[in-house]
Amino acid sequence: MLRSPDKSASSVHRERSFTNDADKGYSSDVSTAIIHQVLIDLKMRLEQGHTCIISQCPKLNRGGTSASNKSDLLYINSTSGHFACQHCNTQGKWPDLKDNLLLLSTQKRRSMFQCFKDLDSVRPYITEVSQAKELYNHCVPLGALQEDVAFRTLENFGYELIKTSVLDKYGVRCDPKLGFLALPVIVNGQVISVKKLTCHSQSPDTVGSIRETLTPRAAPTNVFGLDTVASNIKEIVLCSNEIDAMSVYQETKKPSISLPRGFSSLPQEALPSLERFKTIVLWFGDDIRAWETAKLFAKKLNSKRCHIIRPSSHEPGPFTALTQGLRLSSILVKSRPIAHESIVSFSHLRQEILSQLLHTEQVAGVKWKRFGTLNKLLKGHRRGELTVFTGPTGSGKTTFMSEYSLDLCMQGVNTLWGSFEINNARLGKMMLTQFAMTNLSKRLDLFDYFADNFQTLPMYFMTFHGQESLKKVIDAMSHAVYVHDIAHVIVDNLQFMMGVGGSEWTDRFMKQDAIIAAFRKFATNMNCHVSLVIHPRKEKESEDLTTASVFGTAKATQEADNVLILQDRRLTSVRGRKYIQVTKNRFDGELGLMLLKFDKESLSFSAKEKEKPSSKKIFVDEVERKDNEFDSEQPQKSMEEKEDEEETKEEEEEL
Repeated sequence: MLRSPDKSASSVHRERSFTNDADKGYSSDVSTAIIHQVLIDLKMRLEQGHTCIISQCPKLNRGGTSASNKSDLLYINSTSGHFACQHCNTQGKWPDLKDNLLLLSTQKRRSMFQCFKDLDSVRPYITEVSQAKELYNHCVPLGALQEDVAFRTLENFGYELIKTSVLDKYGVRCDPKLGFLALPVIVNGQVISVKKLTCHSQSPDTVGSIRETLTPRAAPTNVFGLDTVASNIKEIVLCSNEIDAMSVYQETKKPSISLPRGFSSLPQEALPSLERFKTIVLWFGDDIRAWETAKLFAKKLNSKRCHIIRPSSHEPGPFTALTQGLRLSSILVKSRPIAHESIVSFSHLRQEILSQLLHTEQVAGVKWKRFGTLNKLLKGHRRGELTVFTGPTGSGKTTFMSEYSLDLCMQGVNTLWGSFEINNARLGKMMLTQFAMTNLSKRLDLFDYFADNFQTLPMYFMTFHGQESLKKVIDAMSHAVYVHDIAHVIVDNLQFMMGVGGSEWTDRFMKQDAIIAAFRKFATNMNCHVSLVIHPRKEKESEDLTTASVFGTAKATQEADNVLILQDRRLTSVRGRKYIQVTKNRFDGELGLMLLKFDKESLSFSAKEKEKPSSKKIFVDEVERKDNEFDSEQPQKSMEEKEDEEETKEEEEEL
């Protein structure tokens, strides 16, 4: 939900840059073997964990001896190379750590030597946050309130089944005057972030909608409730939200924690804190998106130690089960380990198939809010698919794909953009205009307002521009999926990855087929949707594009799950229109057209919602109508509008 324009807000929330470069800090020359070799050469402690390589702070390390204190440990992510040094309270990328280790090895180890002193890109692992502390200290524990006051506060949110003793254990507080709840993330006894829950009641007898606000606004990277888990505990229940975690603990007494931002992401910064657990039970409920995410996170956490509660109408999310009167302990014992990734039996698929039959709308994917016709044709946006998009040069392919992906991103679909034609600043400007639905060059006073809210979207950009090798692009995409939990990748466009090598057309076609095969494999293996923009062949302007018009061999359209064509009839007709034509839909086979109407001010292809006229506007319109009663041009304008509407209907019938 957007907040009102505030000049001071722009100076407070600057934790994230306007464009998040997904490959910033990415290093292709990192692997588990390379990290091992560097640590061995420097005679540092080496222990292979579930997701991280565990060593000791470079400053304290002495020839591979074990750490004397758990706060002295150095965690290095086995996949991305991201490191976190608990002793120095620093984190960063593998090249920074490697440079620091080499620098340290050339100098005498002195007690006053400061690690990472000359590396500007290294940032604090745990940030000192005064805003979160101030907000949290302003609130009071639920147990300190009178029983009836605490009950009414929880009843507004629908959380009256959660005991105040459990809320107090997890550090949950409230503001009795403003009526909001404060859910803290506590690390080493310090509050580093607070999630503020505000209830907007719809009526006195019903529970209203709940709005979440994070302080600080930057995405938290630590899990909720970890401070409540004793150091000797080796099994944990991981939930998608705080209320589910507290429900599990209340009913089963099993230590339970929750993800920082729901099941939309599992930050790599949170992995070191989960390294000590030998068993992690993922309980995200029976939602299809949650189930898909649980399987992905199990791989990220190391599937060998992960158990999952499979989707079923009889095994819903923890808090839902609590409200339905189900025994959470009976559901929890049904958790099963992840099966071998290459072998599966029907017994493992049975509950998943039943869940898909019960939730057909969720199986269809995330729905577009700006393109309702696409929902009727494609039914939704699904993981693991490959979409090929083509259209004439200059018809607006990039502009449409920008809004197409922005629509999904605004609904929580983590998105990675790879634009090889235009730079990220220009692409970001276009997206921000589409996000604001207004021309910001004419309303600069609203820039901070919309830019601050755009920053909260899970949108990332690759910094490649011009011709680039397939390997580097795939490596960057894999890195982004692991680190940022990307669910949608847009590559604009394929021709920039084909290079100029080879003079024969057959060489180019073979190279394109290899690229298509790589993207198809990536989409399937990573369970990530890939949208690929491909220029069409040179066709006659008088003819519409077809599936066969896609440049290259037939492999692109054969491998694709969806084929979308941007048709531009303006080239063949004075009053021609643009429209999207779905020529392939592997999900359910439905094909069709979606007419487009471009608004130059907002750079949007989606129709604006008509505002309900206020009484003041009706009065003004009536006065203007009477003033223009004798205007000779007014009847002509009305007639043109009617002709436009009739012609649009005729075009739709003709198409």
